[in-house]
Amino acid sequence: MEKSCTLLVHFDKGSPALANEIKESLEGNDVQAKIDAMRKAVMLLLNGEQLPQLFITIVRYVLPSEDHTVQKLLLLYLEIIDKTDSRGRVLPEMILICQTLRNNLQHPNEYIRGVTLRFLCRLSEAEIIEPLVPSILSNLEHRHPFVRRNAVLAIMSLYKLPQGEQLLVDAPETIERLLGTEQDASTRRNAFLMLFQCAQDRAVAYLLSHIESVTDWGELMQMVVLDLIRKVCRTNRSEKGRYIKIIIGLLDSTSTSTAVSYECAGTLVSLSSAPTAIRAAANTYCQLLLSQSDNNVKLIVLDRLNELRSAHRDIMMDLIMDVLRALSSPNLDIRRKTLDIALELITPRNVDEVVMTLKKEVVKTQSGELEKNGEYRQMLVQAIHSCAIKFPEVAGSVVHLLMDYLGDSNVASAMDVVVFVREIIETNPKLRVSIITRLLDTFYQIRAARVCACAVWILGEYCLSLSEVETAIATIKQCLGDLPFYTLNNEETDSVDSSKKPSQVNSAATVSSRRPTVLADGTYATQSAASETAMTPPNLAAGSLSSPGNLRSLILGGDFFLGAVVASNLTKIVLRLEEVQPSKTEVNKAVAGALLIMVSMLQLGQSSVMPHPIDNDSYDRIILCIRLLCNTGDEARKIWLQSCRQSFAKMLSDKQLRETEEKKAKAQVSQAQPDDLIDFYHLKSRKGMSLLELEDEVQDDLKRATGEFTKDADDANKLNRILQLTGFSDPVYAEAYVTVHHYDIVLDVTVVNRTKETLQNLCLELATMGDLKLVERPQNYVLAPESSRQIRANIKVSSTETGVIFGNIVYETSSNLLDRTVVVLNDIHIDIMDYISPASCPDAAFRTMWAEFEWENKVAVNTTIQDEKQFLEHIIKSTNMKCLTPLSALDGECGYLAANLYAKSVFGEDALVNVSIEKQGDGKLSGYIRIRSKTQGIALSLGDKITLKQKGPAS
Repeated sequence: MEKSCTLLVHFDKGSPALANEIKESLEGNDVQAKIDAMRKAVMLLLNGEQLPQLFITIVRYVLPSEDHTVQKLLLLYLEIIDKTDSRGRVLPEMILICQTLRNNLQHPNEYIRGVTLRFLCRLSEAEIIEPLVPSILSNLEHRHPFVRRNAVLAIMSLYKLPQGEQLLVDAPETIERLLGTEQDASTRRNAFLMLFQCAQDRAVAYLLSHIESVTDWGELMQMVVLDLIRKVCRTNRSEKGRYIKIIIGLLDSTSTSTAVSYECAGTLVSLSSAPTAIRAAANTYCQLLLSQSDNNVKLIVLDRLNELRSAHRDIMMDLIMDVLRALSSPNLDIRRKTLDIALELITPRNVDEVVMTLKKEVVKTQSGELEKNGEYRQMLVQAIHSCAIKFPEVAGSVVHLLMDYLGDSNVASAMDVVVFVREIIETNPKLRVSIITRLLDTFYQIRAARVCACAVWILGEYCLSLSEVETAIATIKQCLGDLPFYTLNNEETDSVDSSKKPSQVNSAATVSSRRPTVLADGTYATQSAASETAMTPPNLAAGSLSSPGNLRSLILGGDFFLGAVVASNLTKIVLRLEEVQPSKTEVNKAVAGALLIMVSMLQLGQSSVMPHPIDNDSYDRIILCIRLLCNTGDEARKIWLQSCRQSFAKMLSDKQLRETEEKKAKAQVSQAQPDDLIDFYHLKSRKGMSLLELEDEVQDDLKRATGEFTKDADDANKLNRILQLTGFSDPVYAEAYVTVHHYDIVLDVTVVNRTKETLQNLCLELATMGDLKLVERPQNYVLAPESSRQIRANIKVSSTETGVIFGNIVYETSSNLLDRTVVVLNDIHIDIMDYISPASCPDAAFRTMWAEFEWENKVAVNTTIQDEKQFLEHIIKSTNMKCLTPLSALDGECGYLAANLYAKSVFGEDALVNVSIEKQGDGKLSGYIRIRSKTQGIALSLGDKITLKQKGPAS
């Protein structure tokens, strides 16, 4: 069991000092040598060394020293040495230091007195302290405030000891008299703190008798006053009216510090639910949000505002513009929290102001001064999207501004914009014409494949009039460029036939490679991804554009999924053209043009000039579009032109319905139970009550009627957390109430003496298994017959693994002090679910975090094996792993291979291994192996090296 420690000093174990060297230095006359020796002795003792032979040397040669540094180090030495034996009795040699401490308390130098008094604050042995009590009390009248303030702290510490009331009988009266005459701010604070902790009634009486002067007290004393108010009102809520006046006075005072203002606001919210009080606290938080430059302070204040928002939304709605001023901070976390709070406070009255502010912030992001402007713009777009969904009337004022950012370099931001446009055009039919017109004008600026796909879908679904349909067809054709997508010269054709080597297309094109992507459930799938590469410009015929459009560049880069999207939506547009175009000739021209585009895509996908051929899904989709245009039936036309849009509308309505149900579920509150007391506000006496007190009474009645008071103190849940530690037949009964808060575990252990004897030196000894650590060891107690005591133990959690707390209760009886009785306690199991709370996460956010946090470990692959499947078989055989995907189903012909393996022996149970291998131009294989555990998070730490068991040339 580790001992409690009040001192922590860094110690370099590289060159530890020897006890003999320290002893020789202490016995010498050189003061500097004594100082160095004392420092070494203190460091050795703090790091667990035992130096019993030094005590007598220090008593003989160090105690008489007059040097202040030596005396300070002496007190540190006395603080950390063991002053009791194994039974808790004071060692006889400790009496030798009492005279020295008494002399220090009467020393003419105030520094020696002060540090000695501070040392006494950490002593808990009554036998050493008792002869020093008169000297301690005499220091309350010393001329120097440094001595007086430390004397008050020493008296408070001694009075809180188990025998403190016998040692200092009239300490509260003495401190109260000192408080009435003291002028030093720190001494007054310490004196008031002593009354607060040791004689609360006297502290309350002093506070109420000096209400008018509280605003003139120092910051330190005002903080203690707020602590006292919280404690008093927690036990007696009926008297909180008079204390609320004190808090309001501190908030209104111009001399109040920011720390006191923050504490006042928090105390006011915890005491009262009156609108006046909540509004005063919220205004204080908003002022702190603007006046403080520290980002941590801003985040804490935003957390408090968010708590007010959830409990008092009606009051916070009036302060939404004050909250939005925090967007001026460049920190993204502050901006994100500010937007989250503001979005929950939007009403029809303030939505126009909020949207106007957000539009100004969007325009500011164009400056490019900050490197994270793209991410901030994405947050703003999402916020405006939320506003427009809740209040459709504001959509028209923002949608055209946001459409300027469809070509944003930040793909996530541009994707949010196009999703917003897609939803607005469905929910706001009046904006359809203007949105389509704007989209056709800005379509050329789009560079991201996902944004292009969504924009093309919008054109295919919502271009209804003849002019819109014709313009959409022309826009898509212009972005695709001249057809066919490639034509080779005769010389190049001959070289292709002879060598069968693929040539490269378009210097501006991108090379596509397929990589495994992580699905929402954590498994892997293969997707196509385009990466920009530098190519040597090939010799192309006139079939290609010198400055290709966005769709052309993406399709030439190998994004055939986008090609399938273009084909399907071009089919929709042509089918709609048949309905709105009276001229059959024009319709036939459009059909022929669409068929030419689709056939060109298929020709490109199956040609040898592409790094990878077209995938089967995209190929089947384009073939379906060709067949549909060649032979269109009424049923197929209805599906393509109506059912898709109806499905999208149903998806939006289901989403809104789900959000509405979630809000209703959160809004449900428990009602008052039968036979609960009901107070009638109009029958109450209002004599002598201020407006704030009346409002507070009303709010308390409302809380009582709606069951909020009973909801906070749920006795049934508390009973579930009580664990029995001993049996009913044991002489000492113990039970623990376990409180888990994030990574802190608090054990409140109730110990009951069931015998007729007094139990002495009763100690709760605890130990832990797993990544749990006991913060401090509980002290010894004396337990009277049939009495009980509360013992608190704090435990720190350092990981998410399950831990066990075990221990015993050790005590001595008054009849037999030689034998110690041990009662073994039941184990306390701390489960991971006790400090992990469930939360929801959208698929998009999950994938973003998965890619950002690197949950997996990658191991580079370097081998001379040139066949992908052969290498995979080699891994499976050499590591005793099981392949989840049949080897026959793996796509190894295209030069890329990915497989999920289940590792049984090498990487531990339930480890999922993903092998990704790609063949390079020189025929060698390169790639990586990912290791991820399904049940334990990460199977191997980042940076771990893995050596595969080899039978061949792989490494």
